[in-house]
Amino acid sequence: MMEQRILDIADHLLLIERELQIRGWWDEHPPSPEALASSVPFAVDSLRFEQWLQWIFLPRMKLILEHGHPLPNASGILVMAETVFAHRPEESRELRRLLAAFDELITPSA
Repeated sequence: MMEQRILDIADHLLLIERELQIRGWWDEHPPSPEALASSVPFAVDSLRFEQWLQWIFLPRMKLILEHGHPLPNASGILVMAETVFAHRPEESRELRRLLAAFDELITPSA
């Protein structure tokens, strides 16, 4: 049961990555180490949300899965995405759908 959830989450991370690439929101070069070191939630002070997904969220989640670390109990990514993409609802529809599904996968079922 747990293994299937891990596989589903891993698949979802790949779909999120692919959607960022399809939309042209995938950077070839990483942000500066200073930008990546932000301690603010979602690094909003130094990165665009898409950059945070690519350079912080995806690698962190992959590490958690690869090393069998405990998954976060909750994910508020969709709420952030809704805010960030409020002015780009059409463009961001698929990414928001994927993030919503990710949030559901992360939240432990009762």
